[in-house]
Amino acid sequence: MSSKAGGTFEVTSFEPEVLDEGPGAALGRARVTKTFQGGLAGTGTVTMLSVTDNEGSPAAYVAVERFTGELDGRKGSFVLQHSAPGSHGEQLAIRVVPGTGSGDLAGIAGEFEIIQSDDGSHSYVLEYTLA
Repeated sequence: MSSKAGGTFEVTSFEPEVLDEGPGAALGRARVTKTFQGGLAGTGTVTMLSVTDNEGSPAAYVAVERFTGELDGRKGSFVLQHSAPGSHGEQLAIRVVPGTGSGDLAGIAGEFEIIQSDDGSHSYVLEYTLA
């Protein structure tokens, strides 16, 4: 049976690094930390690789994020895989990486959605199952 958890998160740090600036795009890496409230209560640590276009706008990114804390009262951790193929309306996909759940979250699987409001705040919905 599938369950849903929702709430908000704040980006508490963003540490970017340009790796390669060349014609047409810049390649970068960033370490990001987040604080989650709601159904997820805890922290996320993200390692991201990104591409920006000549104007500095995001073009694509891939990332892995370790969440540590509680999900609906269950303590543990799991890893999310982010994939954003572009910035021209393509769909951002975020999923729980199978086999990465620990503690009470062992066996977790699911899909994660980020919602960004006009004011820049972030909320999320995690649809998940626990084996």
